[in-house]
Amino acid sequence: MEIKVGVRDVPREVVVESRESAATIEKALADAIANQTTLVLADEKGRKVLIPAAQIAYVELGSEHTRAVGFGAVSN
Repeated sequence: MEIKVGVRDVPREVVVESRESAATIEKALADAIANQTTLVLADEKGRKVLIPAAQIAYVELGSEHTRAVGFGAVSN
């Protein structure tokens, strides 16, 4: 799933490809905002992105379905 996070006073958004579900990301975001801590997002390669909750402007969650890559044979 693609996650886009807008950070206050930063012109570019943070984009992370993650295997986490939307529900998991939403809970982590809600907890970080409620406790004024850091939102921690892990990408598909195991790297972590840490964003202070107080600086988050918005979060956009992409589709949980992965896109197919490659070419498929079509028979008529």
